[in-house]
Amino acid sequence: MIDPSGPLPKYLQLRAILLDLIEQDRLPVDAPVPSERELCKLYGVSRMTVRQAVDQLVAEDRLRRIPGKGTFVARPKVQMPKELVSFTEDMRARGLRPGSLDLAAATVPAGARLARLFGAERDAGVHALERLRLADGEPMAVERSHILASLAPGLLERRPPNTSLFGVLEDAYGIVMDAGEQTIEAGPAGAEDARLLEIDAGATVFFLQQRTFSRGVCVEVAMAVYRADRYRIHLGLETPRRRPVG
Repeated sequence: MIDPSGPLPKYLQLRAILLDLIEQDRLPVDAPVPSERELCKLYGVSRMTVRQAVDQLVAEDRLRRIPGKGTFVARPKVQMPKELVSFTEDMRARGLRPGSLDLAAATVPAGARLARLFGAERDAGVHALERLRLADGEPMAVERSHILASLAPGLLERRPPNTSLFGVLEDAYGIVMDAGEQTIEAGPAGAEDARLLEIDAGATVFFLQQRTFSRGVCVEVAMAVYRADRYRIHLGLETPRRRPVG
C-alpha cells in the first residue's frame, strides 16, 4: 500500500506497485490497467498521482495507451544478446517465433567504407542482403548484412529466401562464426526504417554495427536498426582492479 510518510513520492510508490503486478504476471501482457477512478479508490491517492505513475510507466514502455480504448500492459522488451548468436537462435531461445522477410539482395562492389571494415580491396565483391526481422509476426529490426563474396560464392542463389544466413554459411560453406564486435548507438528512425518497423518517423531506435569473424577473418559486416521500444541493453559491471599503494 501507499505510505504517505514514506521517503518516496506517492506516484513512485504506485509505479512500483503496478510494476510489481506486471512482473508477477498479475497484470499480463495486453491486460487493461484499472481506470484512474479504480486506482484512486484502491490505493487512496489522487488522480494526479495516478496519472503521474501511469505516465512514467508509459514513458518506460511498460504500459501503452490506445486512444479511445484505455491503457494496457505492453509487451516486455527483449534484451540485446551478449553472446554471438543469430537472430533466429536468439528469438527461439526466448520462446518467440522468429521470422524474416527479404527486402533486397545483390552482389556489389564493397566501396571504401565496407572495404576498410572487411580489410579488403574497395572493388572486392560483397553480397548485400536487406531483411526485416520479425518476432511472433511483429517487426523488430531492419538488418543490412554484407558478406565477403570471395568466401561464399553464389550465396544469394544457394540461400533459400527468408532463411538463417548464419545457418547457410555453416551448412553450405563450412563457415562457423566464432567472434564478433558491436557498436550500438541510439538515435531517431528515418522515414523508410520507421515504415518497415511500423513506428513513428523520428522515434528512438538502436543503430547497431557488427563485424563477425570466422578464424580471424571478417566474414560479415552488418548494419541494423532495432526498435528501442522492444529492446533493452543489459551490461554486467565489474569493479576495476586497484593498483597496490606504495
